[in-house]
Amino acid sequence: MATSSVSKGCFVFKPNFKKRKISVPIEDYFNKGKNASEDSKLRFETYQLIWQQMKSETERLQEELNKNLFDSLIEFLQTSHSGLWKNSEDWSGEIKLREIPTAALILGVNVTDHDLTLRSLTEVLQNNVTPYVVSLQAKDCPDMKHFLQKLVSQLMDCKVDVQSKEKESVQVIQKNVHYSMDSLSAWYMSVTQKTDPKMPRKKRTFSSQWHSPPVVLILKDMESFTTKVLQDFIIISSQHLREFPLILIFGIATSPVVIHRLLPHAVSSLLCIELFQSLSCKEHLTTVLDKLLLTTQFPFKLSEKVLQILTNIFLYHDFSIQNFIKGLQLSLLEHFYSQPLSVLCCNLPEAKRRTHFLSANQCENIRRLPSFRRYVEKQSSQKQVALLTSDKSLKEETQSLLENLHVYHTNYFLVLRCLHQFTSSLPKYPLGRQIRELYCMCLEKNIWDSEEYASVLQLLRLLAKDELMAMLQNCFKVFQSSSAKELGNTAKKIEEFLAQFQSLDAETKEEEDTSQSQSKGLQKTDLYHLQKSLLEMKELRSTSKRQTKFEVLREQVVSFVDSLVREYLLPPDTQPLHETLYFSSAHTLRQHLNAAPRIALHTALNNPYYYLKNEALRSEEGCIPNVAPDICIAYKLHLECSRLINLVDWSEAFATVVTAAEKMDANSVTSEERNEVIHARFIRAVSELELLGFIKPTKQKTDHVARLTWGGC
Repeated sequence: MATSSVSKGCFVFKPNFKKRKISVPIEDYFNKGKNASEDSKLRFETYQLIWQQMKSETERLQEELNKNLFDSLIEFLQTSHSGLWKNSEDWSGEIKLREIPTAALILGVNVTDHDLTLRSLTEVLQNNVTPYVVSLQAKDCPDMKHFLQKLVSQLMDCKVDVQSKEKESVQVIQKNVHYSMDSLSAWYMSVTQKTDPKMPRKKRTFSSQWHSPPVVLILKDMESFTTKVLQDFIIISSQHLREFPLILIFGIATSPVVIHRLLPHAVSSLLCIELFQSLSCKEHLTTVLDKLLLTTQFPFKLSEKVLQILTNIFLYHDFSIQNFIKGLQLSLLEHFYSQPLSVLCCNLPEAKRRTHFLSANQCENIRRLPSFRRYVEKQSSQKQVALLTSDKSLKEETQSLLENLHVYHTNYFLVLRCLHQFTSSLPKYPLGRQIRELYCMCLEKNIWDSEEYASVLQLLRLLAKDELMAMLQNCFKVFQSSSAKELGNTAKKIEEFLAQFQSLDAETKEEEDTSQSQSKGLQKTDLYHLQKSLLEMKELRSTSKRQTKFEVLREQVVSFVDSLVREYLLPPDTQPLHETLYFSSAHTLRQHLNAAPRIALHTALNNPYYYLKNEALRSEEGCIPNVAPDICIAYKLHLECSRLINLVDWSEAFATVVTAAEKMDANSVTSEERNEVIHARFIRAVSELELLGFIKPTKQKTDHVARLTWGGC
């Protein structure tokens, strides 16, 4: 757009809002690429359904796990606020009114999960305690002015059930407010005094019991706040505590020691601190795995390598449950996108129904599965011909195989939990302390072939009766919840073992009585006869070497557990059609989650077609396409230079490449104006490369820049 004027000026052109970028629906991506099929839309809908179920389950788990913590915090807020107004005329009450109730909430190092936890805490406090809940971050409060400004703005935005006149007064105060504790206290007193305590409140259930609802201030990342801001705010707030009832909640990632490190004793003495500990990240992960993967509620499963990647990222990078769930979502999406037979990854009745509508191509995909081919090889020759030639026979067999796979998972997870009950308390934890470690071992191979499993059996043969009975009782509770016939018989077998162990108590009591009578008889003899009788008893034991009834029963229990493991804990890759439910593309997941920014930058700048998928950007190796983005052209030219790059030569080479694509438009503008535009584009490209860290200015030579990367990054 060109303009002409007598003098130079600045012209504003409003954008054309009619030209909007049309967004592509997400489900359309399933219809593109090498894995597109006729049921892509159905696969996407199935993915959405399973993910919504998983998401709602994780949210429910989050609420359950945080319930105890939030209940204790609510109780602390109620007692603290009521204590401010109780005995306020006494000498002890005057001292109490100068101490700010403070909850030190230890959230752990999983900083990415703090926002979700504190957001849930804010909602709970607003629904049960007070509508005045404010959350502040250190990046928004560099000094006291911004601290008070954020505090006031969020407080005035709190939803309170007041009349329209009061809302108008709040708006007037918000426009003409002077950010100080005096004005904030005056605003708070005016709002709380005008509010009718008899008015029904949907968001406040406990505030009517108090003189006025407290103001809860949550500092999300306390370690990041500057010391001066915290000190000044605490000192000022303690002086206005009667007019402005404040309660602080510190979100701490490390340890409570940080409070005393940031605040001197004169300031920390103004706080009445109580510690609250959130649930451990590892316990949270165990619960999520137990409810999402170690169950038949959701058909989608992860292979050993994929699960190992997600847990390693969790344990060695961020301890973030939210990132783990996002990785699980990515695995689910990738499974439904890359596996055409993932259309059968749904509940068993729906999967059986869908097998009737499988196309000829889908039937061929089933025949190509490695697990199905191994299954066909074990069948008779007549059945092999029917499965490989008849789609009807294939669909019927697919239904039975899917049902067998469902029964396999039901038995698998029950026996896995039973084995975990036996191994989780053994010395040195040969098969891991958490059930996820045992699950990974069982996914990888036959666990009974490992040395760790052999050591487990040896340790089980050394257990005492009380320990063994406690493990059997826990296993009985696990199997009792099962409705399968075989595992129901297993529960009865465990119950019989428990009854036999209990029957041994009477026999042991009789043996103790006889031993006591023998000891009494031995006490009457002299030392010589006592030694002689003990030697005779020792010889009798060494010659007989018979096992006691308890040792025989313990050996039977160990053999029983071993038989369960060998029968039901087969690896999933031994089951036909396991590819429909298990996502095993660990390499793809690692590419998405384990970021390599330098390699990604080099690939994007050196070969923009890799990401943009524009056919015009295809070029042979070593060539520079003239239609590529400016930064890509400048980057490829800078790769041909030495340590110091001459900006003049670089600019001329850039103009040569760019003008090769713009010769057709040479008549539209003059050559001088075109050169200015190309020069501006070159300057912007060089600035972007400097921002990315590929070059830097240098004083060694005039009009030169220094190159910082070598060897294609």
